[in-house]
Amino acid sequence: MPALDASLTPWPEVAARHPSNALLLGNGASRALWKPFGYFSLFEQAQRAGRKKGLAVSDQALFKSLGTELFEPVLSALNTTVRTNAALAINSTAPLNRYYSIKEALIHAVRSVHLPWPLMPAATLAAINQALREYRSVYTSNYDLILPWAVQHASHGFAELFDEQGFFDVRRTASEGTRVLHLHGGLHLLKLPDGTTRQRSADSAELLDGFAVNIPGEVPLFVNEDRSDEKLRAIRNSDYLSWCLGQLAQESQGLCLFGQHLDSSDQHLLQAIRLARPAHLSIAIRPLSEASVINQKQHFVDRFGDLAGTQLHFFDAGTHPLGQAWLTIEGPTAR
Repeated sequence: MPALDASLTPWPEVAARHPSNALLLGNGASRALWKPFGYFSLFEQAQRAGRKKGLAVSDQALFKSLGTELFEPVLSALNTTVRTNAALAINSTAPLNRYYSIKEALIHAVRSVHLPWPLMPAATLAAINQALREYRSVYTSNYDLILPWAVQHASHGFAELFDEQGFFDVRRTASEGTRVLHLHGGLHLLKLPDGTTRQRSADSAELLDGFAVNIPGEVPLFVNEDRSDEKLRAIRNSDYLSWCLGQLAQESQGLCLFGQHLDSSDQHLLQAIRLARPAHLSIAIRPLSEASVINQKQHFVDRFGDLAGTQLHFFDAGTHPLGQAWLTIEGPTAR
């Protein structure tokens, strides 16, 4: 392979020569829109929220005992404990208190970093909506509400993967239009006690304000920051998340990576792409400096350079419809 340089091709040229019918978004895409999305860990954010709004010491001890920083499996475990205790006529006050305490800390942590609905311009939603429609499938490892908001802005042309009651059924996933698949779940999704997935019917501000206010037994379905093996374990315990990851592992044509670094915490995504062996990967790079461009190129060459039959094409992220500078939203953080 020739030595890497700092040159980057504009996106329109890459798209014309090497069309991609699938898009994989990462946290970089959300950070480009709203800088507070650059927080390191939602679990850490919940710990720092303070005594009244953050995770209590006993809450943190529970996470440690289960060996995870993911909220969904901890909340699901508490739900199971409450139901089991009720069946055995055992007092459930302690696990129920921990359940509500952790969920309250989660609500405050998410609202402290998430883009508030009143700051989201309609023009931005329209631009993102239009950009997504250029692909047959859009995958995202983000669990924020940017894509659900953008799809709701004008839902015509997007595949409906949930039924009329909002439930996911793997037997009825064939649908016309752009498919939007949330690899790590999302704030708009709920996991039921039997493992099935439901999409909330709320929209706009309510989709954020009420994301964790749901009936007993349902927990927010999203996989926050943690080790890749822990994420994969949570994915395997969800019908919807397992299906989404399986679809990514079949993307054998052109795949565009935007804001997706594929670091050590996302090895399960890397392996899915390697299993798919796409004909080409179009990879967005932010040209901060010549050295950073070369380093970023090397990062992806190290991951895919040995994949026979897969060509790598690097482009300037700022020339992609989702990377335009005017999309960046300035303003105070949420409460």
